[in-house]
Amino acid sequence: MQTTVAYIGAAIAEIAGCFAFWGWLRLGKPAWWLIPGVLSLIVFAYLLTLVATEAAGRAYAAYGGIYIVSSLLWLWSVEGVRPDRWDMTGAAICLFGAAIILGGPRG
Repeated sequence: MQTTVAYIGAAIAEIAGCFAFWGWLRLGKPAWWLIPGVLSLIVFAYLLTLVATEAAGRAYAAYGGIYIVSSLLWLWSVEGVRPDRWDMTGAAICLFGAAIILGGPRG
């Protein structure tokens, strides 16, 4: 359960932090948007340390699937663009891959 919460929180923090930079550079938002953006990215990095795995690279790799699904939810809920069937198919494949990375038997 802690891993799920950490991944979801990390995804929200990373996407929000990156969107702050996107807003500043691409949407003409004021430079102060960078302050919460940087803080959000710090929270993102911290939350990934809470994932129950022995290797950082494995935690990051499995997180990739969660990030992709979360990005599509952001696309829909914040940017108002509905994901299409190709987005949803790709996200499902990525989640399946993340489950294999995290849950695969290790010797």
